[in-house]
Amino acid sequence: MVLLKPECMAMWILNDLLNMKSIISIHHVSKSYEGRTPVTALQDISLQINKGELFGLIGPDGAGKTSLFRILTTLLLADLGNASIDGMDVVKDFRKIRMYIGYMPGRFSLYQDLTVEENLKFFADVFNTTIAANYDMISPIYGQLAPFKNRRAGKLSGGMKQKLALCCALIHKPYILFLDEPTTGVDPVSRKEFWQMLRALKEQNITIMVSTPYMDEAALCDRIALIQAGKIMQVDTPAQVIANYPFRLYKAKASNNYRLLETVKEQDNILLSYISGDQVRLVFKENDRRIDFPGIELEEVEPTIEDCFIQLMKNESD
Repeated sequence: MVLLKPECMAMWILNDLLNMKSIISIHHVSKSYEGRTPVTALQDISLQINKGELFGLIGPDGAGKTSLFRILTTLLLADLGNASIDGMDVVKDFRKIRMYIGYMPGRFSLYQDLTVEENLKFFADVFNTTIAANYDMISPIYGQLAPFKNRRAGKLSGGMKQKLALCCALIHKPYILFLDEPTTGVDPVSRKEFWQMLRALKEQNITIMVSTPYMDEAALCDRIALIQAGKIMQVDTPAQVIANYPFRLYKAKASNNYRLLETVKEQDNILLSYISGDQVRLVFKENDRRIDFPGIELEEVEPTIEDCFIQLMKNESD
């Protein structure tokens, strides 16, 4: 029998506990698509999502979010690397995994010609269950859909389609939920309501992995991964991502922000510049805050997730 030193035993126990805490494990996953112009969708992705966590995958269209979600939900094979869901391999155990996860794809994929109730019943039948058996899981959401239960899904508003898709993903009581850009194309009120629903689901000990191109939604997650061009740039809590921003950030306003941006791009004292909303965001080199443009307002500001994302993209491109 081999006896471990106390410090080795402590490290082994700590690693074991950390591994038990992770419910979604992704190790060095890469994926490319062949064609006239081959596309590398994912490049050496490694992530650990903890049990009961609301984890956000944040990035623009084409960043690789959907490819990663399709691999994790057993719909796509990775070229390299491996992933597991609650200890189950996404390739070897794909049938078993599908019974325990819920998946809401980015594009509305329910049956447009079926009613709300018929869609829900269909997905319950697929998982050999009933609406009544699992109604407690969806009741807060379905309560808003009930007045429209006989309306065809294709005739619902964007927000109602979103709620129906979430109900269908939950009808078999999964304990892990994958939501691929669930709020894209819906109004701000529906987006806010949807995130309130996610918080309520998290309180039921459901692990949620959600992707979004909206940087403001990142702050609503427990932890986030910032992804661009198939690469993970940073993984941390939203607050820590902002705390890691390495520069003093300023906002500038002028009567013509586009002309202002063109001007500052030609100055040698500007490290970073871009338009955000109704202002130009600036990072200066050292303490030289000179701007050769008349009538501007300049003010130091706290960075947002979007500012952090842009700064990390610049690092990747340099």
